[in-house]
Amino acid sequence: MSSSTEIVGVIPARLGSTRLPRKVLREIRGRPMVQHVFERAQRCKRLTKLVVATDSDEVADVCQRRDIPVEMTSPLHPSGTDRLFEVITHHSGDIFVNIQGDEPLIDPAHLDALLTPFEEHAGTEVSTLRIAITTEEARNPNVVKVVCDESGHALYFSRWPIPFDRDEKGRAPYYKHVGLYAYRRRALEQFHGWLPSKLDVSERLEQLRYLEHGVRIFVAETTVPTVGVDTEEDLRAVEEILRRCEAA
Repeated sequence: MSSSTEIVGVIPARLGSTRLPRKVLREIRGRPMVQHVFERAQRCKRLTKLVVATDSDEVADVCQRRDIPVEMTSPLHPSGTDRLFEVITHHSGDIFVNIQGDEPLIDPAHLDALLTPFEEHAGTEVSTLRIAITTEEARNPNVVKVVCDESGHALYFSRWPIPFDRDEKGRAPYYKHVGLYAYRRRALEQFHGWLPSKLDVSERLEQLRYLEHGVRIFVAETTVPTVGVDTEEDLRAVEEILRRCEAA
């Protein structure tokens, strides 16, 4: 990846979430969640530009009042990746980073880890992250697990605890998938042209669509934890983490 490579960060921010309604506008320590995500992602100096992509006039208004670049996108997109595809039609750029709007603890180290494979492995089309977790965490179907080959490419993603610990010796390594992605432009164009695949529909995990079409996903490992906000409990956990950080 050359110094002239243009890297665009996109924060999909849909207002109509189901498990935690209006979550991207829920306040954490006095600021809406989407502002936390933007400000933390902005610390990554490798991003050429950073924009919020939303289907909500209310989210757009909140962003504009806080000088956060924002673009309106169609409310009909079935996934954040499809929303990201609409954004790339308006921008030049070589690599696009999908930064979830419900990751208020995102760290620049996460984005650096996402982008490094494009520098070190010329054939990288898609990258994402994983972090080691406990067996107890792996049993939670809301935590997406990933298993990888020896070169760091994803073999499979699942809500089921994989790999299966057949002998119950507690030695199975479990990794949580951290739902941040970086894509080359052509990888997003391919995704947009495919119908949802069988595994994608079964697991409700859109990244499986790439694996089913033979596109490899490099999974970089991180040791920096984050909390994706899907529930009130998650929101309270993030609030407490930020409270402790501010008090330190």
